[in-house]
Amino acid sequence: MRDNPLAPLRFAIHAVFMAAVLSACADRSLTDLDDFMDEKRALPGGVVQPIPTFEAYEAFAYAATTLRSPFDRPMNARQLAALSAPTTVQPDERRTKEYLERFPFGMLTMVGTLQRDTANWSLIKDPEGRIHRIQLGSFLGRDHGRVVEMGDAFVAVTEIVSDGTENGWVERPRTIELTRM
Repeated sequence: MRDNPLAPLRFAIHAVFMAAVLSACADRSLTDLDDFMDEKRALPGGVVQPIPTFEAYEAFAYAATTLRSPFDRPMNARQLAALSAPTTVQPDERRTKEYLERFPFGMLTMVGTLQRDTANWSLIKDPEGRIHRIQLGSFLGRDHGRVVEMGDAFVAVTEIVSDGTENGWVERPRTIELTRM
């Protein structure tokens, strides 16, 4: 390739042009900035708003501890009447506990049913992931729950729970519904 004879001339023109542009920015006087600041200082000063006051926090006292939990199913009138009726219900503490009685009732889920000849079982899954067969009369849950009815999509259990008195017990109906996976 041949050298371009105009390259040094082109470089010199660019250098002179850049020097002219940069020299225009080199105005060292700050008169415009001083004028702006003098104008702002001449304006009256503003008033600083006071810090807002906040009301003290009031602690909330929860007074509904004796009421039904909003996460439990509401009981119908027949169930309430059965609970309030005087009974001589008492759990059998001498009976050998079944495996599913070590888990809270709410942690057990129904996952299916089995039928063989005339025998029907419901399949219950415990919190550890194991599947257990139960039938009418089986016990489960920590509150002496006994299976009283089984269907294709539910297991009805009657639990025996304390009524709050020294030796008082009441029956409480519960249901485990089939969980679709």
